Amino acid sequence: MTAISEIKAVLFDFGGVLAEEGFKAGLSAIAERNGMDPKEMIRTAFETVYGLGFVAGKVRENEFWKALRQKTGIRGTDEEFREAVLSRFILRPWMIETVSCLKKRGIVLGILSDQCNWLDELNEKYRFFYFFDHVFNSYHTGLTKKDPAVFDYVLNRLNLNARQVLFVDDHLDHIVRASIKGFHTLHYTNKDAFFIELHKFFPTSENFFLGN
Repeated sequence: MTAISEIKAVLFDFGGVLAEEGFKAGLSAIAERNGMDPKEMIRTAFETVYGLGFVAGKVRENEFWKALRQKTGIRGTDEEFREAVLSRFILRPWMIETVSCLKKRGIVLGILSDQCNWLDELNEKYRFFYFFDHVFNSYHTGLTKKDPAVFDYVLNRLNLNARQVLFVDDHLDHIVRASIKGFHTLHYTNKDAFFIELHKFFPTSENFFLGN
């Protein structure tokens, strides 16, 4: 079992971990409005967001929506599309409570997210960056979690080694890449399983991680 003394920092993914997965949910809603298959829409959107480099800050949002229209034939304005996505990134209060508990224990907290400018806009609305010591957003770093180099970049910024960091993500591919780099990892699948796994890294007799 990993001792709490070994873990100095915890990095959380945003969509699908700290918040509901707004990108997939929004795209599904857009697909349904246009009489299209949501799964195919999500697949095409992910290919586009990475292929264009929108998630790495290489193009503007309007270029992403333009490319997605051309590939799928969806109808609607950029404003309608972005509202469909942003409105579905709903913060999970119990996750923020967990972050606060970890902070009280002296753990360094960070967000490691493949996100675009939307993460900054969501923070302007909900002010959740306040709870974190570091925010590593691919839109600003230019590095996505598809590139193993992002994990080296993060360790350099944290001034820690991989065995001192726990990384939480809902995408198994990202978890695998972090594990190869030596990180402790927690693959998020659901709330109950998350707290069971977190307790293994931070065993305590105190009532910290109940998710209430």
